[in-house]
Amino acid sequence: MAVYTDVAEGELAAFLKQYPVGDLLSYKGIAEGTENSNFLLHTSSGSYILTLYEKRVDKADLPFFLGLMGHLANKGVSCPLPVTAHDGSVIGTLAGRPAVIITFLEGLSLRRPTATHCAEVGKALAALHLAGADFPMTRPNALAIDGWRKLWNAARDRADEVEPGLAAEVDADFADFERNWPKGLPAGIIHADLFPDNVFFLGEKLSGLIDFYFACDDLYAYDVATCLNAWCFEKDFSFNLTKGKALLAGYQSVRPLSEEEKAALPMLSRGSALRFMLTRLYDWLTVPDGGLVMKRDPTEYIRRMRFHRAIKSASEYGLADVGHHEQTG
Repeated sequence: MAVYTDVAEGELAAFLKQYPVGDLLSYKGIAEGTENSNFLLHTSSGSYILTLYEKRVDKADLPFFLGLMGHLANKGVSCPLPVTAHDGSVIGTLAGRPAVIITFLEGLSLRRPTATHCAEVGKALAALHLAGADFPMTRPNALAIDGWRKLWNAARDRADEVEPGLAAEVDADFADFERNWPKGLPAGIIHADLFPDNVFFLGEKLSGLIDFYFACDDLYAYDVATCLNAWCFEKDFSFNLTKGKALLAGYQSVRPLSEEEKAALPMLSRGSALRFMLTRLYDWLTVPDGGLVMKRDPTEYIRRMRFHRAIKSASEYGLADVGHHEQTG
């Protein structure tokens, strides 16, 4: 459950009077999400999402996240829009937390996406990359290699409790990444967390992208790699080539990848798998049971890391028209 801060009805009703959203009719907590407290609001003017930002989100980053959502929406990317208060502000305070009201998007996140859904995700990700190219604000990726290293330093001593030999395995990965991580590839605003629970569909049509709270400046192809990890593996940890092919073809139909980006995809996918393994591992080892963070099993991403380590060419992900570039390292 991802409601960490309870909100009293009277307090919420008073808060809403600062916004042009009408009177409160009902509200309920939303279970999805792991970082913040979210509520579905029904008011006399419609439906909205209320987000209370918990300690994992830096309030100083909120103007970037909310400004980006507005910028992308104005460029035709379907994503929620922050609601501006009567005094012109977007970020308020509720229950002692920074709070924002955003517009409600119709649609459902998928438990079992098909290749058709993956193609839609690829197109939407490429459209996001193009639309964000002239966004004036920047935010470094706090979960790039330096950020991974901090998580690893905090979890390494107990890593072998999760899987014997994991510490040595990840140490070797770090040595490889710090020598060979791709540089000079096309970069700009990326979503960085475009998992199935952050994409809404109405049937087979993508209706919107949500949860921009990891968005930052980084390599576009790294964002593609994260989507391969998030959308194209099955419950038995196998890679679904049909889904990979669809996602990559969808992306390239909007923004073709350069030859250098294609060649880098195996290493970027491996790095992305390590990044999500490390956040899960850190929480798994350090967060008490019943704590405020939803703990997810890191072993799923250990399997992905090993899969990517054996990949020699992006063609093995289903990328058409790519030669066999030997992976460095």
